[in-house]
Amino acid sequence: MEATASGFAQEHFGAAELGDLRRTRRLVKAADRIIGHPGGTLPRKMGSPADLKALYRLLDCERVSHASVLETHRQLTLSRMRQCQQVVLLIHDPTQLDYTGKQKSLKKLGQIAKGFHRGYLCHNTLAVEADGPVIGLASQILHVRPKVPKKEPRKNRKERLNRETRLWKRGSEAVGPPPAGRLWVDICDRGADLFEYLDHKHQQGGCYVVRAKHDRVVWAAGDPNRPAKLHEYARALPTAGTWSIVVGANTGRTARKTRVRVASGKLTLPVPRPACGEHGNQPLDVWVVHVKEIDDPPAGQKPLEWVLLSNLACPSFTEVRQRVDWYARRPVIEEFHKAQKTGCGIELPQLTDESRLEPMIALLSVVAVFLLTLRDIAGNQDSARTPATDFVPQSHVQMLNAWRWQDRNRATTVSEFLLAVARLGGHLNRKSDGPPGWLTLWRGWQDLMIMIRAADALERSG
Repeated sequence: MEATASGFAQEHFGAAELGDLRRTRRLVKAADRIIGHPGGTLPRKMGSPADLKALYRLLDCERVSHASVLETHRQLTLSRMRQCQQVVLLIHDPTQLDYTGKQKSLKKLGQIAKGFHRGYLCHNTLAVEADGPVIGLASQILHVRPKVPKKEPRKNRKERLNRETRLWKRGSEAVGPPPAGRLWVDICDRGADLFEYLDHKHQQGGCYVVRAKHDRVVWAAGDPNRPAKLHEYARALPTAGTWSIVVGANTGRTARKTRVRVASGKLTLPVPRPACGEHGNQPLDVWVVHVKEIDDPPAGQKPLEWVLLSNLACPSFTEVRQRVDWYARRPVIEEFHKAQKTGCGIELPQLTDESRLEPMIALLSVVAVFLLTLRDIAGNQDSARTPATDFVPQSHVQMLNAWRWQDRNRATTVSEFLLAVARLGGHLNRKSDGPPGWLTLWRGWQDLMIMIRAADALERSG
């Protein structure tokens, strides 16, 4: 078990190059404070006027930028990816960070929410083990949507450097290639169904599983003389097998376990004419995987259906199932976005300049990773054998022991500690309830920090 709550801030920010070691130490201290109380506004996070003022002074430094704050965590993530023996999934997805109401002081904000709000499009690349925990944030791009003419010529749009469709390619480039013998796979939703992005992955030798958005014309089995519409071709493929998958909740869809039918086949994507973005002139040979729910969905909901494109061959049922399982991990990035916004209050800081707000976004995004790792650590087999004092300070363990077991000096494992934290957050710890999620752990963690602060205040006053 690599992560510890007590050393997280030092590990993920301690090597930040901010031009002065005192600034780095101040960043680590601020991160420690925020990990102790990640929710709410900055005054609530920092806990004291002196610490809040120190954070503001830090954010005022020119060397303290979004890139410099994020880089230590990013390099640690890339290092762990290179050491990982499993397949690493790089889940790409943007989320909107809304700072509407602050546009008078934040002049560079772009349009979001169909133009009615102002903020950033935050394009995250989250690295996770294919069958394991979250590794970290491998890339984060803060994109400001530019003002463009309503009838911008195609040539101008194609060449514009801040074109939004470039984000998928930029996110992939920021990660780089895997070491020899390792497999890293980009996992993307429908926004990445761009010939430009897919062509980039083919040219660079990278691997991907992307959910198709466009029902484009394709060449069946790679034969230009057999044109077909993608969705029709995918649905007509012979069944490779069926099995049960867990479908996460989404807009208009409830979480459920359901049976799906899967099929796969080869096809070729012809080069779009006229060109869409910047790409080569060669067609792309890919595999399509069709996933369709065969159980009856809940009333009023459509059956689940995915049409996935991949440049990894999947002729057998085992390989098809693996590709589907990889794509089914994608909702973890939606949990990360929720951790950014609900868990860390990333849209709450009342900062009056982008140069101060952007490093704060980086800091809170790394803390959001910490919130996700709480859940992963709770389910780690080693956590049932590791003393809780290896994960958090002894004062944290004693306080929770006193609340949960009425025994401050109880020998508690990490697993027991986090289950008790979850109970503090509302989890009943029954086997039928399943493992606690990050949100329940976050609520319990918040309450535990309040208890510790209260105990410290009483001890100082007495």
